Amino acid sequence: MSLIIYLVGFAFVIGGVAWALVVAGVSTVYVLITAVILVGIAILTGVTRTRTRD
Repeated sequence: MSLIIYLVGFAFVIGGVAWALVVAGVSTVYVLITAVILVGIAILTGVTRTRTRD
């Protein structure tokens, strides 16, 4: 459950960054590349921070 909350919060961050890039006039391709990179970072950090230790 905490992973989902973490990813939802990171989705807001990704949305804000994408919106800022669009407003700044950055090409759509670069906005999508940035969003994909941030999604990967979100998944990696979310799993490592919310994983229970064995």
